[in-house]
Amino acid sequence: MDRAKSTLEQWRILQAVVDFGGYSQAAQALNKSQSSLNHAVAKLQTQLGIQLLEVKGRKAYLTEQGTVLLRRSRHITQSVSELELLANNLENGWEPTLTIAREIIYPMDMLVDSLAKFQPESRGTRITIIDSVISGTHDLIKQQAVDIAICGGVPPKGHISEPLCELDFLLVCHPDHDLAIDPNICDDQTLAQHLQIVIKDTGQATHIDMGWLKAEQRWTVSNFHEALVILNRSLGFCWVPKYLVEPLINDGKLCQLNLKGNSHRKVMMSLVIPNRDLQGPASELLEKMIIMSHR
Repeated sequence: MDRAKSTLEQWRILQAVVDFGGYSQAAQALNKSQSSLNHAVAKLQTQLGIQLLEVKGRKAYLTEQGTVLLRRSRHITQSVSELELLANNLENGWEPTLTIAREIIYPMDMLVDSLAKFQPESRGTRITIIDSVISGTHDLIKQQAVDIAICGGVPPKGHISEPLCELDFLLVCHPDHDLAIDPNICDDQTLAQHLQIVIKDTGQATHIDMGWLKAEQRWTVSNFHEALVILNRSLGFCWVPKYLVEPLINDGKLCQLNLKGNSHRKVMMSLVIPNRDLQGPASELLEKMIIMSHR
């Protein structure tokens, strides 16, 4: 493999000369002698066989070739800086990646708000979000397959949880659906005669499809966005988080059904750290930001 003709230090010096507007200013900023900067850039130009800078008066200007190469050099020096930072972070135990299990009923906007605050302090940590449902979230916690889990209801046995918020669910259908003629429903038997849309449990061993009222006719989908598409076609009824359907109800695009004794449901959302002993500083910071967003 051919050895590089230039060094990162030479490119960083060239960048400084351009950014600070001349050799004198760059020398002062870098705490180096002006002659050493002149020598470094001159050697770089000789090694490459291309003139990068032209000095006019007391100021240095890039040539056309210099403009192209300088732009590419910034990507390289930035990548090396990020690599060095990553190595330092790893040495200090900072996690390069974090995986979050999000029960799909938890508002994505809330999680993104926390991640947006985390991003400036993330040190380049990569985030993976896994959408999960009911026992699927519990499986990920028990298997310690994620760093942070936001789950609904009671967390798996043996795991401590931090309450975040309580979510309301509403039973809805399309205004043109037969159920909308009289939305006050006295018993489950009335609903059992109609198609119910439920959300599939992502667990491997158990299947507790979300919101099922034991209707004979059932369509199972992966998320609420798919459920809303079906509801919009005047097909079936479904339990959906209030924050997703309230605007649609207010606009007359969906109809709320009132089931006697069960007109709405509530689910407590909690944050779980599957293994506290293995939790690193990045996970601790993000956990704190998620909890604080609910205080």
